[in-house]
Amino acid sequence: MSAVVSFRIAERGDSEEIMRALRLLAESIGVPEHLKCTKGDIETAGFGPRREFTVTLAEVDDKIAAISLYFPIFSTWMGKAGLYIQDLFVHEEFRNDRIGEKLLRHVAWTAYHDGYHYLRLIVDNGNKAGARFYLRHGFEALNNETSYGLYGTAFEEFAAVETKRRSRRYTDP
Repeated sequence: MSAVVSFRIAERGDSEEIMRALRLLAESIGVPEHLKCTKGDIETAGFGPRREFTVTLAEVDDKIAAISLYFPIFSTWMGKAGLYIQDLFVHEEFRNDRIGEKLLRHVAWTAYHDGYHYLRLIVDNGNKAGARFYLRHGFEALNNETSYGLYGTAFEEFAAVETKRRSRRYTDP
């Protein structure tokens, strides 16, 4: 029998549950040490004055069954806005009830009705079940791109060059 699922946008008080899901997600794909995010980060970025993301929660019997964390993106190639799904996680006890699919469809429906035109996401290389799930639902592997990142010290050093350039511009006669 399929579970009755309700959906709602997360609130600040859900921050600990969001963190719990993120910790379990990191553990499930074997990289718990990669999760640096804290409850404070979630509260500031998700519920502060400048909201960086939205989380939709799927609930069964008032219990959080799954989360989807996402934010707007824009494709210059398509000339359209979409949503980037950063995280989708279903708690283990709900994985046989198609909760992930229901949550993903709800996010897609909401995005469509809010004027977005596509969903985009990345599946971690070791997450074979996740890749199969998305492929089964019509997502395509984008083989024409490679993701790159600039993080931590490398990011700070790269940005510092511009900081120095700007400060020289204002101090040079």
